[in-house]
Amino acid sequence: MPQIARQAAWELLNEYTKSDSLIKHALAVEASMRWYARHFREDEELWGFVGLIHDFDYERWPNAPDHPDQGAAILRERGYPEEIIRAVRSHAEYTGLSRDSLLEKTLFSVDELTGFITAVALVRPTKSIMDVEPRSVRKKMKDKAFAAAVSRDDIRRGADELGIDLDEHIGNVIAAMQSVAPALGLAGG
Repeated sequence: MPQIARQAAWELLNEYTKSDSLIKHALAVEASMRWYARHFREDEELWGFVGLIHDFDYERWPNAPDHPDQGAAILRERGYPEEIIRAVRSHAEYTGLSRDSLLEKTLFSVDELTGFITAVALVRPTKSIMDVEPRSVRKKMKDKAFAAAVSRDDIRRGADELGIDLDEHIGNVIAAMQSVAPALGLAGG
């Protein structure tokens, strides 16, 4: 079995992904997955690995069902465990794969939310995540034209699947992203 370590995930991500914005998204999801792994007392390396590679195939195969199924096939060929492959596949609603494990539910719950929080931070005068608060994220969620491609339903459903209040969930993901703000380009001035 291949090594489940951050360096292996980073190499896999960079083998298939060249877009700066997709790499930053992967870093945001990784930070959020690590935050929740600590919160739930789960395997931080495994959860971080899944967060970092969940969209590694997206740049080459952006359309359903190719993404995430092409990535799942690559992971399977390389000998990664089914737990990782299933989490990657289940984060895409259109696969029809149920999210059964806490790992799967957490990945789904942070994926869209990290993108939305990034958009909120980028429209602030500071362009910094350091002053983003859950209430400002909730306010922007009501604006259908803002970050229109982000599914508000998926954001709400993710918090529900985790059994966590939406404002608390948003705050948790903001805190996770703040911990890697420079890498995300969201540290401001």
